[in-house]
Amino acid sequence: MSDSVKGHALGIGGVFFRSPDPARLGAWYAENLGLQVENWGKTHGTSFAPADMPASSFTVWSAFAANTEYFGNSDQGHMINLVVDDLDAALENVQAGGAEVLEEREEHDFGKFGWFIDPDGNRVELWEPPKEE
Repeated sequence: MSDSVKGHALGIGGVFFRSPDPARLGAWYAENLGLQVENWGKTHGTSFAPADMPASSFTVWSAFAANTEYFGNSDQGHMINLVVDDLDAALENVQAGGAEVLEEREEHDFGKFGWFIDPDGNRVELWEPPKEE
């Protein structure tokens, strides 16, 4: 990207979605995945500082075909991927919190993946980046 050209996207600044009960969903994510959820007035949310992320992690922006089955339910227009420090422990936590944990797992050079369905019915992807050597 040229320094002389302005107006480029530099990263993901936020992920926003609807929930029938944002406070309940925020509390669920706080309890089961340790998100530091705050009440921001009309919404409940958290922020992730780049310095808190593993050095081997990164943010992906990817448009999928409208008929993708990757998100699960065909009514789901988005899927959030959360970086975790321990995939197995995170999946155990969300399952203990009542989420449906999907059996499918993937492991690649760039990390391990697992999925669950949150209390609002959203399929969520968890990613454990590879440990630095």
